[in-house]
Amino acid sequence: MSDRSRPHVLMMSEITADGKLTLKKGASSKILMKYMAHETEILLHRTRAEYDAIMVGSNTIRIDNSYLTVRLVEGRSPLRVIPNSRADLPLDANVLKGDTPTLIAVCEEADPGRVAAIRAQGAEVVTVGRQQVDLPRLMQLLKEEYGVERLMIEGGPTLNWSMLNHRLVDEIRLIHLPFIIGGSDTPSLVGGMHIESEDEMIRLSLKRYYMCGSNLVTEYDVIY
Repeated sequence: MSDRSRPHVLMMSEITADGKLTLKKGASSKILMKYMAHETEILLHRTRAEYDAIMVGSNTIRIDNSYLTVRLVEGRSPLRVIPNSRADLPLDANVLKGDTPTLIAVCEEADPGRVAAIRAQGAEVVTVGRQQVDLPRLMQLLKEEYGVERLMIEGGPTLNWSMLNHRLVDEIRLIHLPFIIGGSDTPSLVGGMHIESEDEMIRLSLKRYYMCGSNLVTEYDVIY
């Protein structure tokens, strides 16, 4: 059950059969997303339209340069939320085009000039945390100040790990792609620190699975 002081959080991602997000380190996930069934693309955009906000990490923005908007179905695009501690997003990033409300979360140590430059692009900037973005506080802020009841994450391994490590994810929805990529340093669904024992594993409860076009989709509740 979600903590009522924060939004309900869904993590959604495409992954290969061996759990990879991209072809190799530094490669865009859009390369693999080309192989999703059209029905699954519609599922992704329909899910975006159902949520109040969508969050990805700044590294994902640098590599994928996503728009994070609703395009394949009718519906309103969610608030885009980008944790970017140092306020060093590229100023030509698609999320700064001004087509959809965008919130950039920075830390107190972010360069004021960079913050001003991002604001000049039309995005809102909020300071949350001293040396890095405080994700639990950001979640509270999103609910209290921005009315976000449901948040969707389309993150990379770093953001996914951070959100799970802070126990901020309620559900996970995975789109399975029938490929094996391999590579010891190829990004997988969750990065972060290595665990020391099975007691530290994050446990899931499978609640639903179905075919969406040619893709298997699995849905889990996260158990803490």
